[in-house]
Amino acid sequence: MAQSFGLIGLAVMGENLALNVERNGFPIAVYNRTAATTEKFMAERAQGKNVKPAFSLEEFVQSLERPRKIMIMVKAGAPVDAVMDQLKPLIDEGDMIIDGGNSLYTDTERRVLDMESKGFRFVGMGVSGGEEGALNGPSLMPGGSEAAYHEIEPIVTKIAAQVDDGPCVTYVGPGGSGHYVKMVHNGIEYGDMQLIAEAYDLLKNAVGLNHEQLHEVFAEWNTTDELNSFLIEITANIFNKMDDETGLPLVDVILDAAGQKGTGRWTVESALDLGIGIPTIIAAVNARIMSSIKEERVAASQVLTGPSGKYDGDLKAFVGKVRDALYCSKICSYAQGMALIGKASKELFNNGVNLGECARIWKGGCIIRAGFLSKIKHAYDENPDLANLLLAPEFKQTILDRQEAWREVLMTAAKLGIPVPAFSASLDYFDSYRRDRLPQNLTQAQRDYFGAHTYERTDKPRGQSFHADWF
Repeated sequence: MAQSFGLIGLAVMGENLALNVERNGFPIAVYNRTAATTEKFMAERAQGKNVKPAFSLEEFVQSLERPRKIMIMVKAGAPVDAVMDQLKPLIDEGDMIIDGGNSLYTDTERRVLDMESKGFRFVGMGVSGGEEGALNGPSLMPGGSEAAYHEIEPIVTKIAAQVDDGPCVTYVGPGGSGHYVKMVHNGIEYGDMQLIAEAYDLLKNAVGLNHEQLHEVFAEWNTTDELNSFLIEITANIFNKMDDETGLPLVDVILDAAGQKGTGRWTVESALDLGIGIPTIIAAVNARIMSSIKEERVAASQVLTGPSGKYDGDLKAFVGKVRDALYCSKICSYAQGMALIGKASKELFNNGVNLGECARIWKGGCIIRAGFLSKIKHAYDENPDLANLLLAPEFKQTILDRQEAWREVLMTAAKLGIPVPAFSASLDYFDSYRRDRLPQNLTQAQRDYFGAHTYERTDKPRGQSFHADWF
């Protein structure tokens, strides 16, 4: 009997997705370039399950019912193209390939056009949730033709995370929009993680909390409507983990040099191309870059001095203010990400991306899942044309009520010499967005002075250009 779904690539994510598909009632065929990996999977995790191994692509393709649905879980870039090139001669018109890796959306656009022109179907699907999500229910972001999505809808709605208002999957939109939304999801993830790291830095080095107290604070924050989230939850758990070798909290013996795989940088590049400000996400990417020059920073610390010391005010009150600053900054980070997706929807994807649905499918399964995503969905349900989340009534009032605490936290960080680039970028974003006049009138005057770039006037209609004889 033919299998109803196929998966290529049995690294951890591929294995877990295969088991998820099979557990939800869809017989699956699997193939991995290294036969030993397939054999190990079949002998261990897939033993006794409706999983059919294949040891050649020809055998794999022939084991699938038509029209075939084949998911590729290999490294993004050239490896995806290589597997597709091997599959094309073996599959038939109407068969579908699904790329579930972190592919660059422009690669997905190219692959959709190429496959559709040959009579095949192609879906670029962002998958978020890590190993646990892949096994028990990820957030899925499929893009491509809507007809192609409907063919896999019965499967993806079963294997996705399930929340109060449905499965965490939707048809994102045409072309490479699925991978684009996943890319921005990862950019927001960068911002979220950096903001949490800055809150930790303040609580540890300005307030002086130990690992047990840090656990208690983050665990308590995770019970609130504002900060309840996967990342806050795992942060609380991290502070409880002790190192077997030293007996110290494990987080204290982990080197402070963070890596990045490209999706954060891609998000920044796309925002620059589209002319959308995402300063919190840019600050988060830059913070990882700064962290990577560890040896240089250690040397600099010996010769570059600055303020130090501890916060000497009401410690409990300051912890609450850090919580408020974190939430306000988090709102700004999500506002930037949603504004970027909104602009891309208009300019790249023919208005095909629903921002409320993006927020909904991130409520479960994915790394940035958080309680306040329900509020974001509600904001877009109430006003689908909302220009910016900061204008949604609830978020607007939240920041207006808490901005004094937010500003005090940044002033304290500056006085103590603790860098908070993402907190700062978020407040700058808010202050820039709320001002009706910024100093770029001077910038335009300078540009016209040295390069005759022209300017617009406040007393004339937008779109008219003027040039002054500065000399």
